[in-house]
Amino acid sequence: MSYSTINQCANDPAFASRVQSCVAQEQLARDMPVDPGTLTNTMTWAVAAATDVEAAYASALAASNPNPGGDESVIADAMILAHVQAEWPTAP
Repeated sequence: MSYSTINQCANDPAFASRVQSCVAQEQLARDMPVDPGTLTNTMTWAVAAATDVEAAYASALAASNPNPGGDESVIADAMILAHVQAEWPTAP
C-alpha cells in the first residue's frame, strides 16, 4: 500500500465523480435528500484507501493507464459501492 497512490486516487477527478455518483444513488436508496456533496470528500478518501482499490489504482498507474480513476475495468462500480456502503455513517 502506498500513501502516494491513495492520494493520487482520492484527488483523481474522474474517481471522485464516480464516488459522488455512488453517494447520490445511495442517498436515494435510503430515502434521504440527495446532496452527495455532504459525504463525497469523506467517502472518496475512504474508498481510495481501501486495499483493493489502492492496489487496482497502483496497477493501472504502473501500466500507464491514462484514466485509472474513470476506467471501470480498473476500479469497478461494485468496488466503489461496497466501500461506500461499508463506510456509510450511522445515525447518532
